[in-house]
Amino acid sequence: MWLLLVLFLPIVQGSYPLMAVSNAVNGPMRGSLTVQCRYEPGWETYKKWWCRGANWDNCRILVKTNGSGEKEKVNQVSIQDNQKMNMFTVTMEELRWNDADTYWCGIEKSGTDLGVKVKVTIDPVTMQCHYGPEWETYVRSWCQDADLSSCNIVVQTTGSELKKNHVSINQKMHTFSMTIWGE
Repeated sequence: MWLLLVLFLPIVQGSYPLMAVSNAVNGPMRGSLTVQCRYEPGWETYKKWWCRGANWDNCRILVKTNGSGEKEKVNQVSIQDNQKMNMFTVTMEELRWNDADTYWCGIEKSGTDLGVKVKVTIDPVTMQCHYGPEWETYVRSWCQDADLSSCNIVVQTTGSELKKNHVSINQKMHTFSMTIWGE
């Protein structure tokens, strides 16, 4: 019986050759986040990928390696395989609130690919603007663009509090604060 347990233990311990260093990661709005996925020796030259979607069978691959250690980038997502460390790294940049979702680290192989689920959340961001008491009765606005002549107003208020979509504004002590959060 003892011999059977000793023989069975290595099979159970090494049963899945891929793991995410963390199965839940977060990053700030407009910032970036990094996900690291480790794999067992023997998978170095296989293509690694990062896909988005709650269901494994129909997630959308966002970026994939070419089987080497070269960095690949598509839009705001990059992936690089460190074959000496048996780990690949995914970086998502310019995060938006709607980037919060379920993603998968994966290894392409014949048959069914290997995959590990990673939950991505986006942290709220608070921005503040200070103004003098003479401006209390004026309309206050937050714009998406820096150029005032073509300002895309995200939200504006004359009151002390406003909540709209994913934006919350609170004014106290002549400070106009805006918090943007994800779902």
